[in-house]
Amino acid sequence: MTNHPHDTGYKLLFSHHRVVEDLLRGFVGEDWVEGLDYSTLEKVSGSYISDDLRDREDDVIWRIRHHTEWIYIYLLLEFQSTVDPWMALRIMVYTGLLYQDLIKSGEVKPGQKLPSVFPLVLYNGRQHWTAARDVSELIENPPGSLKRYHPTQRYFLIEEGTLEETALADTDNTVTSIIRLETSALPEDVRRAVSSLQARLRHPEYASLRRAFVVWINRIVLRRLMPSQEIPEVNELQEIDTMLAERVEEWTEQWKRDGLQQGLQQGLQQGLQQGLQQGLQQGKLEGESASLTA
Repeated sequence: MTNHPHDTGYKLLFSHHRVVEDLLRGFVGEDWVEGLDYSTLEKVSGSYISDDLRDREDDVIWRIRHHTEWIYIYLLLEFQSTVDPWMALRIMVYTGLLYQDLIKSGEVKPGQKLPSVFPLVLYNGRQHWTAARDVSELIENPPGSLKRYHPTQRYFLIEEGTLEETALADTDNTVTSIIRLETSALPEDVRRAVSSLQARLRHPEYASLRRAFVVWINRIVLRRLMPSQEIPEVNELQEIDTMLAERVEEWTEQWKRDGLQQGLQQGLQQGLQQGLQQGLQQGKLEGESASLTA
């Protein structure tokens, strides 16, 4: 997978306890989530992760207690322009590598069972996700009892572009704010999401997370929203909120003008291409007609 500018910023955001907790609480509607002890949520140390997994720079691994057992949360952050048809196979390989490392590090000892792993793919691409969700779907249908030897492993998918509005109703959820900022088309929408974050993360214990959001918003969100504007980098969410409040009307007008200009350019280009194709087709027909009458 090719690195995308979003990747580093997203990895930074999902390296915070609060964001991962909000992700599980707000977007994974499964029964086992109710039994999680969020006070035990901890990021997996790289000290017992192999080079194979450390090369997965865009993935984040956490673990959390479910009653007396650990569950490992494997987050894959996907920013591809096209859907990866082999994602289920990748998930199986990464899970196997994680298990192997847990055994090598002594986290899992002989006689113990391997912990549960919850693979979650967070996808924000524009193309609808159509890849198989279970590795068994990638394998030819086997004859007879051969099926019992085939692997099965499923991953949980959060596809930002298909989330219903009701799924984004919780304004206190930091992941909701991330998705709002990721998908907002208007400066005013961005400002509302930033204001929500500012209120949610105002306490001192969130200083590091606030900084992670500031870096991501400066470098990704605002540049995506207003690519033609020179936007000064700021150091706090409150400063971004104030800047947006002061400039939202001006930026909205600029956003509309940029969109109109882009639309005109695309329309002109499409018109030229269509005219060229029609001209070539007409010339071909005339040539064929001339050869028939010659």
